[in-house]
Amino acid sequence: MTSQTFTDLGVPAPLIAVLAEQGKNEPFPIQADTLPDTLAGRDVLGRGKTGSGKTLAFSLPLVARLAAKSDRRRGRKPRALVLAPTRELANQIDEVIKPLAAAYDLVTTTVYGGVNQKRQVDALATGVDILVACPGRLEDLIGQGFASLDAVEITVLDEADHMADLGFLPGVTRLLSRTPADGQRLLFSATLDNGVDKLVKRFLRNEVLHSVDEAHSHVAAMTHHVFVPADADAKKQLVRTLASGTSRRILFMRTKHQAKKLAKELTAAGIPSVDLHGNLSQPARDRNLAAFGEGRARVLVATDVAARGVHVDGVELVVHVDPPVEHKAYLHRSGRTARAGSAGDVVTIMLPEQRRDTLDILRKAKISVTPQPVTPASPEVVALVGEVAPYVKPEPIVAAPQGGGRSQGANAQRKRAARGQGSSDAAPRTSAPGEGRRRRGRGAGQGASTGDGAQPARQGQRSGAGRGQGGGNARTGSNTARPQGAGRSASGAPTTGMVVGRGARTNRRAQG
Repeated sequence: MTSQTFTDLGVPAPLIAVLAEQGKNEPFPIQADTLPDTLAGRDVLGRGKTGSGKTLAFSLPLVARLAAKSDRRRGRKPRALVLAPTRELANQIDEVIKPLAAAYDLVTTTVYGGVNQKRQVDALATGVDILVACPGRLEDLIGQGFASLDAVEITVLDEADHMADLGFLPGVTRLLSRTPADGQRLLFSATLDNGVDKLVKRFLRNEVLHSVDEAHSHVAAMTHHVFVPADADAKKQLVRTLASGTSRRILFMRTKHQAKKLAKELTAAGIPSVDLHGNLSQPARDRNLAAFGEGRARVLVATDVAARGVHVDGVELVVHVDPPVEHKAYLHRSGRTARAGSAGDVVTIMLPEQRRDTLDILRKAKISVTPQPVTPASPEVVALVGEVAPYVKPEPIVAAPQGGGRSQGANAQRKRAARGQGSSDAAPRTSAPGEGRRRRGRGAGQGASTGDGAQPARQGQRSGAGRGQGGGNARTGSNTARPQGAGRSASGAPTTGMVVGRGARTNRRAQG
């Protein structure tokens, strides 16, 4: 920590009051280093390890500089743009910015794929000061004439290296080109490889570099362990034991199928768990993240989609059930714990045959740790588990109410689809994680959708048209309809069957 205060750094009093209400009285190093330059309007390139406080480092100057010349016109265009690689990260950036913006009556909104675009279009039409967006959906809205970036005064690119990993840099380049050349630009990234350096050279002017930590350094308050079970069966018991504590913990898997399966197994064993992976719709992601954040689920079982985008306080343990494929993934997975000065533990479960690859990843991540053969009863394991939580009778996680007109569950998606809104619900053009993959089997304006969990029944409504109500023809062009009856949504609610043309493909769920 630094001895400087936010007042010393020039942060306006209304924002300091908001921070004080949140218990944030002293800046972290990356905030202390960058704020004098960002508040002065300079372009800044910030490098810092995960959990170092980068979001607040750019949120404070963004709000302060907009507030200095506030514009209250209705129907205004966005004056600040924050680009993020994943939906989850976009939402969490917005959560940090929103209370700061409220101190000056500034309006924020989020834009990302995988959900109906109507709320986003309406928000942009009403007037937005600060726009937090994923690249794919934002490009879609600009192409449709619903968004414009020509009034943007400040642009922030967060987790630029992850943008590069996901293949977003061409889209990011196009979006940055649409912002005024004389605007302030802030770029935060752990590394400058994979084309990030080209963004810096092209779009930042006389930038100031602040590198608080080594690009690949791990958090000092993070303790690393490598546990070696005897075989696959012993590994299953070890995983269940590590998941059984009372605190929040995140378990990382390599595949979507295994993540979903493990979450179900743990819940059935009395350990409330939810999954997070690319096969979930956005409402399902929101539901599961809310359950984890609110404590209704103690365990989040995730694939690498969550390694960058999930920032939940109080995660005491991260478990690499499956070791990651490379060292950067290890660091970003591990970075879900020991955030913002808190301590945390990271466990990698390594089968004997995985020893060589796992130790190579740890070496590249600059992690020095000695593998330990363990059983669920080993003292090292018991110490990490702490108090074992009591058995909880398995119950489905019900979606909590969401604000802003956001869709809730597959049933809502199906109702919108029946009104011919399928195109609004399409994910952005990119197929990379975090934005969603455009669903297959749509005609132009196709409305019919097989929402998550929808099951065809033997009896149902019929239509001779063989078309969804949005007007798009089925893939085969056949006018012969087949009955599609009552099913159930992902949340378990009954849904009215919808007729689709024979052979019409099932829509792909949003990826990310």
